[in-house]
Amino acid sequence: MRRIEMVSVGAGPAGLAAAIEAARCGVQVVVYDENEKPGGQLFKQIHKFFGSKEHYASTRGFKIGLGLLEEARDLGVEVSLHSVVLGIYENRTMNVMVRDQIEQVKAERLLVATGASENMIPFPGWTLPGVIGAGAAQTMANVHGIRPGERLLMVGSGNVGVVVAYQMLQAGCAVAAIIDAAPEIGGYGVHAAKVARYGVPFYLSHTIKEAEGKDRVEGATIVQVDEKWKPVPGSEKHFDVDTICIAVGLNPMTKLAQMAGCKMTYVPKLGGLVPGHDENQETTIPGIYIAGDVSGIEEASTAIIEGRIAGLAIARSMGYLDEKTFLEKRHEQAESMKSLRSGSHGDARRVAKEYLNAVMKG
Repeated sequence: MRRIEMVSVGAGPAGLAAAIEAARCGVQVVVYDENEKPGGQLFKQIHKFFGSKEHYASTRGFKIGLGLLEEARDLGVEVSLHSVVLGIYENRTMNVMVRDQIEQVKAERLLVATGASENMIPFPGWTLPGVIGAGAAQTMANVHGIRPGERLLMVGSGNVGVVVAYQMLQAGCAVAAIIDAAPEIGGYGVHAAKVARYGVPFYLSHTIKEAEGKDRVEGATIVQVDEKWKPVPGSEKHFDVDTICIAVGLNPMTKLAQMAGCKMTYVPKLGGLVPGHDENQETTIPGIYIAGDVSGIEEASTAIIEGRIAGLAIARSMGYLDEKTFLEKRHEQAESMKSLRSGSHGDARRVAKEYLNAVMKG
């Protein structure tokens, strides 16, 4: 059995940020990730972040990922790709499938940073080839250089929907429309405006009625919904498309945390079922921490800060960082988080996180 001081499950922004902070303090860190490339969602994001310089404003997502990866490796962090954590058991032991070999690993401290998966919505024809998640379209175009289709319909006007729609336009796809059952655009105005300047129409208070085609998507019909979310008869509109992208939210990937025995709480504002955790990102199972979307759906910048807090807390718990320095550094990160959680959306997430902390305290 391999014994490691700290294991991070996930090489996304949260996992890498935690690994960096812990390794900087002297902790031995191994990061496992099932993908062929590290960085999580960052390597799909070719758009520039905005906000403050502290939160990577004007930096493209994939460059943030490359920077985190380089920093981690310079600090001696071992990043093991094509490595699937099959299960977490008692005393932070786990089985890891590294390529085609199973390794048994025991971690003194364990960070679960497994991210999130895309939500899907069922409708007639939703299993046809050509109906895909927006994240899948983003992976195809930005990671593998493959257009997912020639002409697509985007279902969902949140940040993921409008950002991916814009990236599909950059990739040479035509975007027939962006639809959303809500009466208002859910994404930031700056992202929506980029798409609108291309002449892409937004159909709000509309949902998809059906995907058309025999062996693949050949068209789509949308329908208006009333204030009770009921379809309005006679309001159908048809689009000739070969791809339907679904961008209707994310769901925290909490299976490993549940397997480990972490106490779970359903918090709709955070995307569903999430593990309870304290201000140090530690769960109800001592020695197991969480950070990023697995702890509640937010932004990549937020995930990085949560990862930093978890990494510092792990270093402190193992004696690599004194209490005074830890509290000072955690305070710096907490203050940085406050600016990210400002505004109506941020306030809702902040309240939801405070609720999780209260659950943790019993």
